[in-house]
Amino acid sequence: MKVKQKKIVFSMGGKGGVGKTTLISSLVEWYLSKGLPTAILDLDTENKTKGSLVHFFPEISKKLSIHGGRGLDVLLDHIDQHSILFADMGASSGQVTHEWFDSMYEAVKELNVEFVAVGVLTPDPASLESILQWAEKLQKRVKYLIVLNSGENHQATFKLWSEESAAAKKFREIFQPEVISMESRIPEIQNLMRTHGLTLQSVAERKASHIPELSRVSSVIRVQSYRRKMNSEFDRVQQLFLG
Repeated sequence: MKVKQKKIVFSMGGKGGVGKTTLISSLVEWYLSKGLPTAILDLDTENKTKGSLVHFFPEISKKLSIHGGRGLDVLLDHIDQHSILFADMGASSGQVTHEWFDSMYEAVKELNVEFVAVGVLTPDPASLESILQWAEKLQKRVKYLIVLNSGENHQATFKLWSEESAAAKKFREIFQPEVISMESRIPEIQNLMRTHGLTLQSVAERKASHIPELSRVSSVIRVQSYRRKMNSEFDRVQQLFLG
């Protein structure tokens, strides 16, 4: 399978703890399952190695800082060799990212590269505020994916996003983002996977036998369900990622 044009998929930083790394790791697995050449740049300097994308995918990931003279130029050096490049942005990456787009975007367009900005939304109003702030700077230079993550709150609603916020309504009308959901996960399973750098696929395929809690039949079936539902959501918007 091939993508029609090269993609740089990046998480919109800002509000921490919303599940950006969890979402991106699942999306990376989805791409890899389709045999697409993929690379990852972990640019979240505040996120230590454990539980980071480098921890989950050590063979295709590099941890770098963008707080230097060249900033996000590292994206261009890596997309030259790969069809898909993931960039996991940190909470302090907003200004650097926005300035880079202002100075480099027009030239980068000539490389036939499309940017996809991923925003993870929780019931916390701060997560919506962060997404809207990034969109105000990025404008239509990127395509948008919004991921509704209820976290540990199985009864969470997103009325602020869907009904109550005039700014969110304006964002949806102007940028027409794709919207998917990420199922809440049992904290015990999620924390063990994060601690040991295990992806949904590795647990679902019973490759975590060294961790008794994750090798239980109930845990494996639960993770298989997480993976199946997450992949179904990605399949639903695959034109965004493969088009």
